[in-house]
Amino acid sequence: FAREHEVAVVCGTLPFSAPDPRKVTNSCLVIGPSGATLARYDKMHLFDVAVDEANTFCESARVTPGEQVVTVELFGHTMGLSICYDLRFPELYRALTLRGAEVLFVPAAFTHETGRVHWEVLLRARAIENLSYVVAPAQWGEHGAGRQSWGHTTIIGPWGDVLAELPAGEGTIVHDLDFGRVAEARRRIPSLSNMRLGAIASLPSANSRADHTSPAEQT
Repeated sequence: FAREHEVAVVCGTLPFSAPDPRKVTNSCLVIGPSGATLARYDKMHLFDVAVDEANTFCESARVTPGEQVVTVELFGHTMGLSICYDLRFPELYRALTLRGAEVLFVPAAFTHETGRVHWEVLLRARAIENLSYVVAPAQWGEHGAGRQSWGHTTIIGPWGDVLAELPAGEGTIVHDLDFGRVAEARRRIPSLSNMRLGAIASLPSANSRADHTSPAEQT
């Protein structure tokens, strides 16, 4: 398909064999216009979450987490790869952006319960934080023993604006990406160059403190 239509395809997720024969990886492939596989990202953050009694998940029981941050060059621009639950970990997207990513892909199957309040907020936050486009194709409807996915496939601009959305059902959304908008947003708000990662890295973590009293108790 990619070769015939001279397009790139970000393939959502597929399972691949893992070193532990009882498990698989949850992997996103990118196929280039030539039909060759250009990149593979194995999901780093596994969905071990108890949303409520009806929505309890333990992805780590059958999936091995990935260990690598992955970007891919497409049509002269750098794209960053992530999957679903990764969306809740902003440090991954900052790492992708520091590697040059101008577009952040988030194929997902967010639960209906979390998606209705968190999905768009998190997508817009990742776009605003990194002054990048966010492209988030999302599974919709009921599937897999009564599970219901939120859907709302969305494209977000580098200013945090919703450019296109498909709330429910099967379909396609299209939007031209103007990479000049990324450069302009990063010029107007130079937060990527204003970062003080060295200072943050030197701060003690909560676990490294000698005691675990609250700031109020310390005062």
